[in-house]
Amino acid sequence: MKTLLSAGLCGVLFALGLGLGGMTQPEKVLAFLDVAGRWDPSLALVMLGAVGVHAVFLLRIRRRPAPVLAPRFAAPSQSKVDLSLVAGAALFGVGWGLVGYCPGPAFTSLATGGRDVLLFVGSMLAGMLLFGFWTRARASG
Repeated sequence: MKTLLSAGLCGVLFALGLGLGGMTQPEKVLAFLDVAGRWDPSLALVMLGAVGVHAVFLLRIRRRPAPVLAPRFAAPSQSKVDLSLVAGAALFGVGWGLVGYCPGPAFTSLATGGRDVLLFVGSMLAGMLLFGFWTRARASG
C-alpha cells in the first residue's frame, strides 16, 4: 500500500511540475523545438532544473544500501543500443515534433478533455498495443 501511495504522490508531483513548466502546452513545446524560427528556450530551463534535482537526489540515493519502498534497486536489463531502441527514439521524437506532446504531458493534459490530446493519447495507446501484438507474434515465430 505504501508503494502505491508513493507512486501516486510522485505521479501527482510530476503532473504538477509538467503543468507549471509549460510542458503540457503543445505550442510552447513546438516553439522550443523550432530552433530555426521563433525559438523559445524556456523549456530548456525546465529540463535543466529537472536534471539538476534528479542529479542531487541520485547522488543521495546511491549511498543507500536499498530503496525505501522496494527490496532492491531496479536497473535496465539491456544496455546496448540496437535498431529497436533507435527506431523507438526516432518515432518518439517525430511524434513530439509533430504535435508537441510526449507521453507524460499528454496524460497530464487529458484532464482538459481536449479533442487533440484525446486523439493523441488514443493513437499512442493503439500504437503500444500494436507493438505488443507484433512483438509477441515475432517471439512465437
